[in-house]
Amino acid sequence: MFPKVKKNLDGYKNHLSKFNDNELKKQALSSIHTKSFHCIGGSIYALYPDVDFNSTLKFICAFQTISDYLDNLCDKTKTSDESAFRHLHLSMYDAIEISSFLSDYYKYYPFKQDNNYLHYLVTECKSSLSKLYSYKEALPFIKKYVDWYSNLQTYKHLDTNVREMYLKNWAKTYLKDYPLISLWEFSAATGSTLGIFAMYAASHNPLFKNEDFLAIDKAYFPWICGLHILLDYYIDYMEDLEEKQLNFTSYYKDLKMCEDRIIFFTKESLKMCNTLKYPLFHKTVVKGLLAMYLSDSKAFEKHNKKSSINIVKHGGCDTIFYHKICKTLRVFKLL
Repeated sequence: MFPKVKKNLDGYKNHLSKFNDNELKKQALSSIHTKSFHCIGGSIYALYPDVDFNSTLKFICAFQTISDYLDNLCDKTKTSDESAFRHLHLSMYDAIEISSFLSDYYKYYPFKQDNNYLHYLVTECKSSLSKLYSYKEALPFIKKYVDWYSNLQTYKHLDTNVREMYLKNWAKTYLKDYPLISLWEFSAATGSTLGIFAMYAASHNPLFKNEDFLAIDKAYFPWICGLHILLDYYIDYMEDLEEKQLNFTSYYKDLKMCEDRIIFFTKESLKMCNTLKYPLFHKTVVKGLLAMYLSDSKAFEKHNKKSSINIVKHGGCDTIFYHKICKTLRVFKLL
């Protein structure tokens, strides 16, 4: 599976190699180089029962690469314009709609020449939607996740003087539906693409009805999606602190509270997996998240080591085994 992910990413790099160096090319190549493990992790959904492996992998790699590329465009340049961010993220809306048209995604962005790279990625996604039997039922949930993701990325990358206010005002309107989490945990959960991939994979099943997708939605949001991004922020805490980047785990009063909340999200995620068809698959996703993120060397730096060990243990024996595998893969630079 990993070689096929690499083949897709090499195809994107080949597309980028055909035009002159500029800021967009720089950020596109950087996003592939530094965030390829996002595609590797997401590729597990190509193993969901009864999916078309190749088209699913194609969608996951292209959609995740759009996500990572846009994150770089919002994060790594000096732009902080809300209109520019929103227009860039129209690409994600177009990527999930078979009938949508391609837009001028760089309309308000200061850099514009990408040799149709973003159009290429969007088209890759769209071309893999036709084989889905139940996509019509899944699409409302996928649209919701894309809308939340777009809002998060827009508000998160505004000027540091206003971003917290915008995020608070946005997230608090949803908290009545999610009383067990904080507004910062809600915001973190909206940053995950796993709910989109789970819905996409499940759409291959012609027997899946609205209630099946609703069950996936309740399991993935906020629990599995929240766990995913909290782990991401957990290992990047010190790095984000140094670079003055927004980190949602910084809102916990101390490391122990952060550890306790990640364990809580882990338990809820595993519990909710029991409400889904193919619970073993989804539990493997949860345990794989713990193993993959907590095998990063940053998870075992001196301030994190004890907490990371405790979190891995709460994932169960399988997680401990997967964690060892992930550490080995990192030694050989395969993860």
